[in-house]
Amino acid sequence: MASRIEACPCCGSDQLQQFFTAKDVPVNSCLSLRTREEALAFPTGEIALSHCRKCAFVFNAAFDERLLEYSERYDPTQAFSGTFTRWHQGLAERLVTRYELHNRNIIEIGCGKGEFLSMLCSMGPNRGVGFDPAYDPERAPEVRAGGTAEFVADFYSEKYANYTADFVCCKMTLEHITRAHEFVAQVHRAVQASDDPVVFFQVPDVRRILQEQAFWDIYYEHCSYYSAGSLARLFRRAGFSVVALAREYSDQYLMIDTRITASADREQQAEHDTSEIASLVDLFAKELPDQLRTWRTRISGMHERGKRVVIWGAGSKGVSFLTTLGLRDEVAYAVDINPHRAGLFMAGTGQEIVSPNALTELRPDVVIIMNPMYREEIETQLSELGLQPEVMTT
Repeated sequence: MASRIEACPCCGSDQLQQFFTAKDVPVNSCLSLRTREEALAFPTGEIALSHCRKCAFVFNAAFDERLLEYSERYDPTQAFSGTFTRWHQGLAERLVTRYELHNRNIIEIGCGKGEFLSMLCSMGPNRGVGFDPAYDPERAPEVRAGGTAEFVADFYSEKYANYTADFVCCKMTLEHITRAHEFVAQVHRAVQASDDPVVFFQVPDVRRILQEQAFWDIYYEHCSYYSAGSLARLFRRAGFSVVALAREYSDQYLMIDTRITASADREQQAEHDTSEIASLVDLFAKELPDQLRTWRTRISGMHERGKRVVIWGAGSKGVSFLTTLGLRDEVAYAVDINPHRAGLFMAGTGQEIVSPNALTELRPDVVIIMNPMYREEIETQLSELGLQPEVMTT
């Protein structure tokens, strides 16, 4: 068992407050598990969320990166959602326009299956290199309009410092890295050889998670949770200048644009959040038990009345929702539009994952949507399938 992390990975402070614990948590939420037996016996770890009162960073002090697997069978993609893809394309277009990314070199750290890098390279056109041990060449997206992209199925590290770029992006990856300052400082060293590149990162926003007591957004792979302030302070401490700081996707995502030139630095109003995050941490710890009790009572009651309940969203949110609440027979299936997940099973609780079309035979009475951003999209799909279940969202 790994020892507890006793100093903030962002600022080094020992002013830490543990405020949430969860044991026997599946250590991966998005791996392809092909049998129910494998899913039920899946390895587990512990979550012990700690809050740094100095810089507002939140992290899992019990995290052990040796327990994780990032390989081709790791599949967190949201690219099969029209809602997400439209937003994703819009983000790529804004970045290309804002930073005049035409015939430029681009690096993406944690590129997943390569969808975003392919967009950036097609829109430029640009030349891209993506790094991710979970990259699957069988699912490589097309790069159009003269752009090019190559992919390295490995973690980005110092050994790739010879790659230079005009634009470096890292989306939904930093929250998976426990040694936060060490990693961002490594990126800063690597980009020194480039000509004042833009470095863009996107992470989940912990402020929303705390405000909503969104326990389904707390899972083992995410060992690091950022607020606007803790993210900006981390990048400045590593040597970057903050150009922009913004929230998008119904405040689910936090984004930071940075450069390495000191003159580019701009203080953002959203950075002044240390007191707010401390208050939200206290409120989360106080109110979460009621949130958990309400959900357990509601779903158990439906099950006892003979209602067939399914969740929609078989990724990390779904795994965390089911395991935190301890739901097995109470939820019959998990639904996902990613065709690569159909026929797999949920880590920890064992529900089979089915495609939306399977619901015409399963006839659920209740559909619980794991992300309210997709409610309209999902209700449209249910209607097209001729189904009218009760729809709930987290």
